[in-house]
Amino acid sequence: MGKIIAIANQKGGVGKTTSAINLGASLGALEKKVLIVDADPQANATSGVGLDPKNVKTSIYECIIHNINPADIILHTDSPNLDILPGHIDLVGAEIEMINLPNREKMMRMALSNIKDEYDFIIIDCSPSLGLVTVNALTAADSVIIPVQCEYFALEGLGKLLNTVKIVQNLLNKDLEIEGMLLTMYDQRLRLANQVVEEVKMHFQQLVFNTIIFRNTKLGEAPSHGETAIMFDATCKGAVNYLNLAREILQKNKLTRLTDEEKIIEVGNGH
Repeated sequence: MGKIIAIANQKGGVGKTTSAINLGASLGALEKKVLIVDADPQANATSGVGLDPKNVKTSIYECIIHNINPADIILHTDSPNLDILPGHIDLVGAEIEMINLPNREKMMRMALSNIKDEYDFIIIDCSPSLGLVTVNALTAADSVIIPVQCEYFALEGLGKLLNTVKIVQNLLNKDLEIEGMLLTMYDQRLRLANQVVEEVKMHFQQLVFNTIIFRNTKLGEAPSHGETAIMFDATCKGAVNYLNLAREILQKNKLTRLTDEEKIIEVGNGH
């Protein structure tokens, strides 16, 4: 059975979509079968893997509101082992339409339950809000990755998000875990960026991923070509960072092929 990971933060511009598509592509490159669910009305994850949202006739919106089976509308991407359940601007209206539905917080969980066994990982790219669609994503997910940009105000609003995660855990999804805090847009030359890294690690300790995503031009350019970073330039720092993140997640979930002996040797070598 696959693992569903939501990538959430109500702040915009922290690297949610970049992380969703590049983590997905990296896990695919490591021979895991991955589905990205584009749960953001801006549909940037859809365009970021090379699809034109204007040509999308059916999306996650229809799965949530009209009970369309996701298996019927999943699209393949050019990245190995990577599929997408596309997003659409119609998602803007989904919150209003869901308000009077019974089990309104569980619509996405019900939709994804049909396909969970088909994938090793399902990654949900959430919109920058804590609205009903994001609550749906957290209710459907096994865990959540929280991107935190290495910039001023990085910790602002994190309390609200963590509070929402707690509410979802208490009322809707007791098994929801925090997969990790992911530090993004890191520029090692800036004192502020280094301060943010220290502060986040001090506050959240073992919840913070070891992998840090560096600010990288190629990472920003890749979506304009409809490609993931690993396809656009596999040697760029951003692509390498996301491959390392994918390996860290596989290791955390005990899905690596490393034997216990190899792990001991690796630690002994100081890697």
